[in-house]
Amino acid sequence: MTSRPPPLFTRLTRLLVLAAWVLLGLASAQATPLTAAEEQGVREAVQGQLAAFAADDANKAFSYATPHVRETMGNAASFLALVRKAYPMVYRPASVTFLKPESRDGQVIQRVQVLDAAGTSWLAIYGLERHGNAWRISGCVVVEDKRRMA
Repeated sequence: MTSRPPPLFTRLTRLLVLAAWVLLGLASAQATPLTAAEEQGVREAVQGQLAAFAADDANKAFSYATPHVRETMGNAASFLALVRKAYPMVYRPASVTFLKPESRDGQVIQRVQVLDAAGTSWLAIYGLERHGNAWRISGCVVVEDKRRMA
């Protein structure tokens, strides 16, 4: 008897694959500088989502996601449940340090150094896209950061 992965796991896998493709595309594309206002908007989107996680405000956190991510996840409660389980260091960071965002071919990445409650350092790499006048998060990949916090 074979078991199928739960739907939430399948969605998470799809999001991680999407995020990896976005990040790989950014690595090979031509960099373009962001304006100070764009950098601020990118940072505010990530900060807003982190603040929504801290307040357990699933709807607000979900509002920072791109339409594709929202469609893939289905609803705010599923999204928050996934973040709690798969990204505890982002869900409840002890501290965060924003690095300078980078733009390539209309896609933006925002690296954030995150320290979890146990003192482990992580690098959260957010992909963002502009939707109208707002920046929306298209994915996040988190890896352990062996370097010192900035």
